Amino acid sequence: LTATLFTGPLFERLLIEGIDASTTSATLLSWIGYRNFVAGPVTEEVLFRSVLVPIHLLAKISPTTTTLITPLYFGIAHIHHFYEFTLTHPHTPLPPILLRSLFQFTYTTLFGWFAAFVYIRSGSLYTVILIHTFCNWIGFPRFWGRVQRKVAFASVGSYGPATRVKNDPMTDPTTGWKPKYSAWSELSILWTVLYYILLVAGAYGFYIGLWPLTASENALAEFGKPGQA
Repeated sequence: LTATLFTGPLFERLLIEGIDASTTSATLLSWIGYRNFVAGPVTEEVLFRSVLVPIHLLAKISPTTTTLITPLYFGIAHIHHFYEFTLTHPHTPLPPILLRSLFQFTYTTLFGWFAAFVYIRSGSLYTVILIHTFCNWIGFPRFWGRVQRKVAFASVGSYGPATRVKNDPMTDPTTGWKPKYSAWSELSILWTVLYYILLVAGAYGFYIGLWPLTASENALAEFGKPGQA
């Protein structure tokens, strides 16, 4: 169901941009990769889904209200990124930072609604952890602009992503790696048209599959029952 929703972004990520094995491997083995694809999804879903959702249901709060309320905690828990961004970008004006934080709060809350709904419908913590990891990997979908292909190339004195270079001013001080240079190449407009067609088709597929594809005998509660609207 989640992959259907992201049909367009998957098309862009896999077929247009392609996956660089060395870069992907370096990302997955980094602390940031561990946080984004393992630690973050596991700890956040354990807390915000498997702890908070049952507490609300046991308090006789309806599944619909539980689905709408619990993700607000999830969204608020990401507000700290506002403070982190002010530290890493001290010269950025305050209004853009506030808008950025509001945007992040909005889409994390939207994701929380979906995750809470799936968790209540399926009763599976593993499912929502996998969904969380997948969404962290695919990122926020493109809603405007043309799709492009990134082309990596090496210039004089540059090194590939798997080459460690000491005492080089262009080397990342955190990882110690000096990546290849890259540029974006223009593609035919047909690629962009196809992307947006798939984006809309994926959203429609998600809409019609939301209830049948989340049905399970292990559901924590049933939506629509008397007193559980």
